[in-house]
Amino acid sequence: MQRIPRWLRLIIAVATVAAVMLTLRGKLPDAGELLAALRSANPFWLLVAAVAEALSLRAFARQQKRLLLAFGVETTMPRAMALTVSRSAIAIGLPAGSAVSSGFAYKQFRTWGASRQTATTVMILSGLISFAGLAALYLTGAVAHLLSGLGDVVHAHPDEAGALGVLAAVIGVAAIGSLLTRDRTARSASVAAENAVAPTGWLATKIFPVRSALRAAGAVPWRHWHLALLCAVLSWVADLACLLAATQAFHLPLGFFDLAAPYLAIQLIRQVPVTPGGIGLIEASLLTALVSAGAAQAPAAAAVLGYRLFSCWLILPAGLVTWFAIRRSERRWRVPEAAPLADPVAS
Repeated sequence: MQRIPRWLRLIIAVATVAAVMLTLRGKLPDAGELLAALRSANPFWLLVAAVAEALSLRAFARQQKRLLLAFGVETTMPRAMALTVSRSAIAIGLPAGSAVSSGFAYKQFRTWGASRQTATTVMILSGLISFAGLAALYLTGAVAHLLSGLGDVVHAHPDEAGALGVLAAVIGVAAIGSLLTRDRTARSASVAAENAVAPTGWLATKIFPVRSALRAAGAVPWRHWHLALLCAVLSWVADLACLLAATQAFHLPLGFFDLAAPYLAIQLIRQVPVTPGGIGLIEASLLTALVSAGAAQAPAAAAVLGYRLFSCWLILPAGLVTWFAIRRSERRWRVPEAAPLADPVAS
């Protein structure tokens, strides 16, 4: 992979800072107003936001664990959780963090016993499933919008109908995921991945890992797809719940629909690797969206800070701790070279 030239990175950084400043011009509250908004936070909803983000990370960790199990690689939930937190911190805190995070995960998969092909396949399928989970949220927005109209008919609150739409979408994705593939017991997914023959040619070589991953996916039993897709959707929903709880903590008069659209737009911004973890861009975009939706500047800024505290900044020190724990575990379980046996002494 070619590195971005330094001059181009500098131009991108300057353009990003300029865009953030222009976006936030006239939307930043006074320091005193922001401090007052922070002091008015509801501790209960802040706790809910923290728990929701922890559940989001756990759901992604379980998704990884399930995919590895589908290819015959077993690991524990604490290991998967430690890897998830470490990967998130790497992706947030380093330039080209997503690539570095993927490389770190690949190394851990190999340490846990996955072959090179299996580790690559799991990485690709994990990305595809996460994208499918995000796409399900977009579909959820449409379903929730329809249900909000139904809620008017049955005299239900629109936000209650929106919540019902989320629940319906989660159940629907789980049901669809269970029908994606049949449970093929004749051959295992790991065997299918290992038997793929590498092609020749530049283009064929580039797309070979994806083709191999999709070919191996056809042998994955449906129960693994079912749970992996459900975990992907729950990870996104829990992260959205963190944002919802943060707005409740700072008394923003915004409902489900007011927050769902900005949240989904932020996920698209997050995929553009302009700044590590989207730092700066996400805060500016989210603050602009909340103010445009009718929130006051100071509470909106406080809500953005609360959401990013749990979904970004606190993950950095937590990821550092789990990274050291993973390294220590690797050294602990490393098998030393066997010393030559001494000749037995005759008694």
